[in-house]
Amino acid sequence: MTYLIDAWLDRPQPYLRILNRNTGEVCALLEEQALDELRDQGDLDMSELNSNEPQVLKELVRNLFLYCYARALRP
Repeated sequence: MTYLIDAWLDRPQPYLRILNRNTGEVCALLEEQALDELRDQGDLDMSELNSNEPQVLKELVRNLFLYCYARALRP
């Protein structure tokens, strides 16, 4: 499966979505609070979002999915 990162980080209410490239379905959504938490933890490097290296982007998508799943499991 191929993914597309749709990030709007310079808005008053920033968000980042991971979309299925084939269907356009939203697979993950990170809003302001989650993005701040990722940045504070050092798990989101904005320069990675501008990378053209497939391995860097693949690892970024993987980490974002893992974060979303872990966050969903919090009590």
